[in-house]
Amino acid sequence: MAPREPGSGIDLVRWALALLLALCVERGLALPEVCTQCPGSVQNLSQVALYCNNSSNLTLQARCCTNWKGTILGLDLHNCSLEDPGPNFTQAYTAVVIDLQTNPLKGDLGNTFRGFTQLDTLVLPRAVKCPGGHNAWENVSFSTSNRICQGQKNLCNSTGEPEMCPENGSCLPDGPGLSQCICTDGFHGYKCMRQGSFPLLVFFGILGSTTLSISLLLWGTQRRKAKTS
Repeated sequence: MAPREPGSGIDLVRWALALLLALCVERGLALPEVCTQCPGSVQNLSQVALYCNNSSNLTLQARCCTNWKGTILGLDLHNCSLEDPGPNFTQAYTAVVIDLQTNPLKGDLGNTFRGFTQLDTLVLPRAVKCPGGHNAWENVSFSTSNRICQGQKNLCNSTGEPEMCPENGSCLPDGPGLSQCICTDGFHGYKCMRQGSFPLLVFFGILGSTTLSISLLLWGTQRRKAKTS
């Protein structure tokens, strides 16, 4: 049997499979964009590094501390010349520790942390207020260069405050100083006043019939115009 020449069909198939496998592995290990939006790595003495090094199950990668699933538990964007955290910041909504000190941050950061319900320690430039204000945190401390917000409070558990949600709704935390009201089972609509499940079939039936009617009307109008032209 003649020896197989280099570049035969089998070799090409093997090369293609190896390349595909390498691309899949690389994609699976790729970090979220927020971890690499700023060059450098986490400083050894930062709050994020201290938190991450306390557990053998956590890993420091670029600017993030992640678990084995790739979930972001710490984010260190200190000294990144940021005026705002950026469009990819919501990727870190699972973070427990975030460091944003030494950045020229501008504006109110309240809505920036919407959905960050796990956040427990936030390091900011001294001139920047904690999102939600002092009442949203158990402790707020200062140093010469930064402000540290610690212990995010659950506004839904606040005592002595008026009811934040209607009688048929339940309160859920939604980030520092933020909450949302979710209708309990069997209620929907404004202030959860309507009883029964939301009529999805009726809603989409009406929406579909309306869309079909408008489409037929436009088609008929265009067809008449085409005949008269």
